[in-house]
Amino acid sequence: MTTVRAAARELLRSHGATTVFGNPGSTELPFLQDFPADFRYVLGLQEAVVVGMADGYAQATGTTALVNLHTAPGVGNAVGALVTAAANHTPMVVTAGQQVRAMMTMEALLTNTDATLLPRPAVKWAYEPPRAQDVPAALARAFHIAGTAPRGPVFLSLPMDDFDVELDAAERRAARHAADRRVTDRTAADRASVEALARRLTTASHPVLVTGGAVDAAGAWDAVVELAERLSLPVWASPVEGRVGFPENHPLYQGVLPPAIAPLAQTLAGHDLVLVAGAPVFRYYPYVPGPLLPEGTELVLLTDDPGEAARAPVGDALVAGLRPTLELLAELVDKRGGPPPSRPPRAAAEVPEADGEPMSASIALAAVAAGAPADTVWVNESPSNLQAFRDHVRIDRPGSFLMTTGGGLGFGLAAAVGAQLGRPERPVVAVVGDGSAQYAITALWTAAAHRVPVTFVVPANREYAILKWFGRFENTPGVPGLDVPGLDLCALARGYGVPAHRATDPAHLAELVAAATTSPDGPVLIEAPVTTVPPTL
Repeated sequence: MTTVRAAARELLRSHGATTVFGNPGSTELPFLQDFPADFRYVLGLQEAVVVGMADGYAQATGTTALVNLHTAPGVGNAVGALVTAAANHTPMVVTAGQQVRAMMTMEALLTNTDATLLPRPAVKWAYEPPRAQDVPAALARAFHIAGTAPRGPVFLSLPMDDFDVELDAAERRAARHAADRRVTDRTAADRASVEALARRLTTASHPVLVTGGAVDAAGAWDAVVELAERLSLPVWASPVEGRVGFPENHPLYQGVLPPAIAPLAQTLAGHDLVLVAGAPVFRYYPYVPGPLLPEGTELVLLTDDPGEAARAPVGDALVAGLRPTLELLAELVDKRGGPPPSRPPRAAAEVPEADGEPMSASIALAAVAAGAPADTVWVNESPSNLQAFRDHVRIDRPGSFLMTTGGGLGFGLAAAVGAQLGRPERPVVAVVGDGSAQYAITALWTAAAHRVPVTFVVPANREYAILKWFGRFENTPGVPGLDVPGLDLCALARGYGVPAHRATDPAHLAELVAAATTSPDGPVLIEAPVTTVPPTL
């Protein structure tokens, strides 16, 4: 006879979901019982870190990650990371154990009393199967929902006594059908709509392209580059994007748009048509009021997310699969001018001279860029230093940058571990502030336990520098709790089993990064004391 456990594992295999990110409790033991040899269990010491690792893994691999949490308390610990995963559009199936069905009505210990309500609104779908026999079908539905646009996390509550239930012949057939089904949603917009957009682009006097992280997630880099080159479109990156949607060393690339209403509109002045591909319109913060667009400027949004299309405050929208639509659009537009501008070869980054002790964040990040290999996957969670990072690290290939779009902290360390597990053939460098690191510090243990060769670089300024900048910008003096003195990142890392070094100058920092990123022996943490460079809008 086939049990629910066996049927569920066959379904997971059919979706390639044999890596489980988890933190087990007693309600999860039946799911994990006799864990198969072809599965991999990645233990995180806290549930938010578990979800963060799965987030990085799913984005790095382009697959749907599988997470296993501990009933209500574990889900509660993970909700902040689920909010981040939802903002990142990360496909993820989150399962959590539940009390046995016989004791759920009396709300025995570890009963998740509102199992489908607890993770909302951070998940696309939340469900608890009404019968044990429905677990395989519920898992199949979860994978289909998580992996179709707009992609994101989903949640299943699974009572712990379901897994030993035996399926009869009809139920086994139903489970096999559930495992065999596939759902595909990557379809182009209808040709007439794309032809109309092509005409608007080719007849506009000064069109401009704005790209977002969904271009990268959809595998549409080549299509968007072709489109920009055929029309010689200047290209801006949409603000606060978790991925990079256009090569930043391309002659048409202009930079990152400011994340505030008035400055963003001013930046787009002189363009009569703005095409936004794979980004919302727009992620704004802080509030700087003004016109949403320059006078006389029109906007068209191309997105695979109906919600983004509906809530855009200005412009038209076309909802469709990004890659096929951009490929068709590039084919249909009339080419302007001569041959496309050539991309300069990647220049070797030079190690800068020291500018004081401690180094400025800008000098430190220039040194990190000089020490890292060309094929590095970068993870960033150093908010006050993001502008300096983008000045020195130019992403020139797809799948090479991850950052949270949710506004919270705790993504960086964990996502870097997951990304390296998903892409072991590429070096991963995580630039994470000393304050940000504390939200997911236990990710270091997982990196050490699995010998994951991540290079963690911590520009340490001993404060929440981005909040001090916001305090000045918003004129809110006298706010407490913005300094974090006394942190010893090297001691913390060594306590979790991660070798750690403190950089003394730019040359030393570049040398440490170069050594760490070429070593397969496991993780390394490098602390770089820095002074703060305030960001600008």
